[in-house]
Amino acid sequence: MFTDMERRPSARERLHDSDLLKHEKTLTSGKYDSSFHNGVSLRSASRSTKSTSDKLLDGPELEFRLDKQRTSRGQISPPNLHIRSESAKSRLLTDEHLAMSDGPMDDENQLKMQLKKKKKRKNYVTANLSGTRYEIVHTVCEQLGFNIVKDDDPNVYLIWNDSFISSERVSELKPFQHINHFPGMGEICRKDCLARNMTKMSKLHPEEYNFIPKTWILPSEYSSFQNYAKELKKKKKNKVFILKPSNGAMGNGITLYKSAEKIAQSDHHIIQEYIEKPFLIDGYKCDLRIYVFVTSCDPLRIFLYNDGLLRMSTEKYTYPTEGNLDQLYMHLTNYSINKHSENYEKSATTDTGSKRSLKYLNNYLRRNDYDVARLWQNINDMIIKTLIVSHPHILHAYRMCRPGQTAASDSVCFEILGFDVILDRKLQPWLLEVNRSPSFGTDEKLDYEIKSGVIEDSLRLLNIKASDKRKNLAVQKAEAQKRLMRPTKRLDRESPEFEKRKQMVEKKKEELKEILTRMRKDAIREEFENKHCGHFKRIFPPQDKFRQEKYMMLLSDAYGIFLSGRASSLQQEIKKTYNNMLREEDVLDMLAQCEADEKEGKLTTSNKPRGLKPLQSMPTLAQDSKRFNDDLKVDEDDDDDEDDDDTALKSSSRMNAAQTSSILRTYSRSQKPKIRPGSSVNRLIIEPVDSSLIGKLQHEEETTKRTLMALNDMRIKFPGKTDDEADYLLDKLHENWKFHKPRIASYWLVKLDSIKRRKVIDIVRTNVYAVLQRMWKTTFVESLRFGRIVNRVFNRLLWSHGQGLWSCFQDNGSSSWETIFNKSSEVITEVEMACCRRVVQLCCDCLLIVYQFAADAKNAAMQVGGTAISNRFIKGN
Repeated sequence: MFTDMERRPSARERLHDSDLLKHEKTLTSGKYDSSFHNGVSLRSASRSTKSTSDKLLDGPELEFRLDKQRTSRGQISPPNLHIRSESAKSRLLTDEHLAMSDGPMDDENQLKMQLKKKKKRKNYVTANLSGTRYEIVHTVCEQLGFNIVKDDDPNVYLIWNDSFISSERVSELKPFQHINHFPGMGEICRKDCLARNMTKMSKLHPEEYNFIPKTWILPSEYSSFQNYAKELKKKKKNKVFILKPSNGAMGNGITLYKSAEKIAQSDHHIIQEYIEKPFLIDGYKCDLRIYVFVTSCDPLRIFLYNDGLLRMSTEKYTYPTEGNLDQLYMHLTNYSINKHSENYEKSATTDTGSKRSLKYLNNYLRRNDYDVARLWQNINDMIIKTLIVSHPHILHAYRMCRPGQTAASDSVCFEILGFDVILDRKLQPWLLEVNRSPSFGTDEKLDYEIKSGVIEDSLRLLNIKASDKRKNLAVQKAEAQKRLMRPTKRLDRESPEFEKRKQMVEKKKEELKEILTRMRKDAIREEFENKHCGHFKRIFPPQDKFRQEKYMMLLSDAYGIFLSGRASSLQQEIKKTYNNMLREEDVLDMLAQCEADEKEGKLTTSNKPRGLKPLQSMPTLAQDSKRFNDDLKVDEDDDDDEDDDDTALKSSSRMNAAQTSSILRTYSRSQKPKIRPGSSVNRLIIEPVDSSLIGKLQHEEETTKRTLMALNDMRIKFPGKTDDEADYLLDKLHENWKFHKPRIASYWLVKLDSIKRRKVIDIVRTNVYAVLQRMWKTTFVESLRFGRIVNRVFNRLLWSHGQGLWSCFQDNGSSSWETIFNKSSEVITEVEMACCRRVVQLCCDCLLIVYQFAADAKNAAMQVGGTAISNRFIKGN
């Protein structure tokens, strides 16, 4: 029995369709057959439209039928038929659409809209899953809306393989494509490579890399292993060793030995010390399968899944002896081995059976009064340190595969790793191995729940969209156009100094723009990850600054060990990528400064030493403003008189008059004049000000005065001394300035690196921000206008590797930090300028106290060393 969609057309309907086709040539030739028009009634046409045959009508037939309906309703005359061109014949419409045309005159537009919808092609996110044997990967991709395609599609968005992928495959990927493996990950996923790299790092940081059992690689370290066994025998210590294949999996080829002499020399194997006292649950040995997701290696981003598998042995554990070394169901926890045991129990829930969830483990530990938070902190630390060891290899291999890729571009590789961790009886985690292709088999319900969540949340974090292809093509086109527009002429040594300086400024602007682009993209990516991380948690880069500095030190040392030839450049890159303390506002200020210098013609060089041009005076009004004397009052006193007028300005600075520049002269805030920049004559334009705005400005001015009083009361504390003693030390340093000046300069500009210099400034910055939060009653200091002014001053003091702050100690009275307000459109009041000077003075005092504290500590250490040496000689005599 045929349905409506399958019913065959009747003979009359087929005859009607043939009549339409017969007179199509007449219509297209411009002739009108009235007999045909009168002979075909609307009833027969409507009956033909109700048939849903597979025959499709082209453009002229559709147009003729629409006009035929209009004619029958008296809307148009028969000769006024609109015939489409031949190019419109490509548009096809089924008989169902014609059945809907029986309505008012605007039915034609409705049909055209439906025709466009049918013609519009929907873009799908495609996935190539031909390289995986796990059905759960197909299921999750289909649930997320991926369109599964064949292996030969070159423009597929997602590629998933269970096995290793070659570097050539990564090189051929387009920027919008993603593949589930990193090149170079084998440096920690092969047992011999993991042991070799860990040994190198443990020699430099033995206290950090102590989470892997002692390992020997065969055959190269066989003699070293035998010597170690002999030393144990002399000390009458017995240990159990485990022999594993270097590239084995699923527990294949694993053997336990009680005596080292029985282990023969073989190729592609490793020997490890066996964890003889493991953590037991109900008397059974267990290990943890932890899922880790690496979204990018440039920069490195690591996520940890909040659940996993607790795999248990099927026989109760006893201390290893010669009689039970062959009982693998007791000593090994691999699922591929224990599933063949008669005692294996399939888990009906997450807390029963031979395979359980990590959430059950956490609950079990809490019930038995174990510190779960500390355990997972140690596990996180172990995972990060392991991936730090592999990062130099991965980054080098990835950049070799993707040369020229910008830092702001998305990674084409990602990786889901399975960390196998075992706990000893003290709950100390030990790393057994890292799996680059963890099993996604779903033999049990627990497997499906955990592994499907890992895959789903991982694909969501990748943020693959159908528009990525179009966006990446646009980016490539823009990059190509940028390369074409780049000047090809290179400056030689004989080029003018102006051209060289201009090229340096352009290069600096490009670097700042790249930093700004990367910062904005990182902010967008971090916001997306926070919203769509699901059950994942980002563990690197960490939020804790102390831990981040520790990991940056380890990463820098890893580059020095594994990539010694490029270590210096990569270490500098680490500081820019991970320890970048700049904010977006700071980069924008630096860009604005570069553009301002370029516009003002400050590209010429002179014989003076490098540094900012000292500010001689703050911007003042032109002399032709006498006609405004009735409305405006201008303070025309000298700089010396200004210091006598305001007592707050006296106490705000410890420097002499030559070290401070003149105070900014401004008009009253209620009638602030505007000066047109760039004009030959400065014209003052006075605009009316709202009364509510005047009240707001007065309130800000009062708050700024109270802030100045609070800043004047601040003092830099010297550890172990009172405020009076600290002031006395500062006075002594100023009195003997000629003696201390070169030493302080060497300490600040040479000995301290950029991070330590920033820490000195941050001592003052933190306390000043606390004052601003209290005075202005806000937690967001950066949102305040005055807060942004102070922040610009802090950034200026760190300018040119600390030259900004050091210039405040010069005898010529130059204050380079004041140049940020030179010829600025923003008007700074006297009180705001006094606050800025007080902040600068606090930073200067902080540097002097830090210098003195370091000098005292050094002298104390030398005295202790000298006393020890003298005592040794006295005893010797």
